[in-house]
Amino acid sequence: MKRSLVIVLLLAATSAYSQVFFTRNGKVSFFSKTPMENIDAVNSEVFSAFDSQKGDLAFAILIKSFRFEKALMEEHFNENYMESDKLPKSTFNGKVVNLKEVDVKKDGTYNVQVEGELTIHGVTKKVAYPGQIIVAGGKVSAKANFQIKLADYDVKIPSVVAGKIAETIDITVDCQYQPK
Repeated sequence: MKRSLVIVLLLAATSAYSQVFFTRNGKVSFFSKTPMENIDAVNSEVFSAFDSQKGDLAFAILIKSFRFEKALMEEHFNENYMESDKLPKSTFNGKVVNLKEVDVKKDGTYNVQVEGELTIHGVTKKVAYPGQIIVAGGKVSAKANFQIKLADYDVKIPSVVAGKIAETIDITVDCQYQPK
């Protein structure tokens, strides 16, 4: 009985001081603003992992999990632009460059720089974006806002709808992590 109690306490202590955090329900949204039409979509099924000791940061996003206000927009997004049957996910694999400035054991908002490889529509680019890691009450979250150019990721917009879709898209990331 004592041995079982020691194992349970050891596991609890290990998870309390875990340095790897993850989520399966992170949120990534994008916004396209044009004079003709605004397009807003949200994906709340984003997987992300953050290793606070090494600085490794990863995201995996199923394209078909983006939700739009209008069903027709969602259909066009998946079939015509993102080709989500052929290219079903986007990923990011990188690092928090200024990791020494982040203390996941101390409440605060930490401005970070993230660098890595972003894959969208089957095209991988090296990127660097600012973001924040927020620690509050022992919980870790990450937020970022940045822009991407559709042409950089070989997303083609037919001339018929070119005025309805911005060439540059605003991306927002919001993840609430759990210790692994």
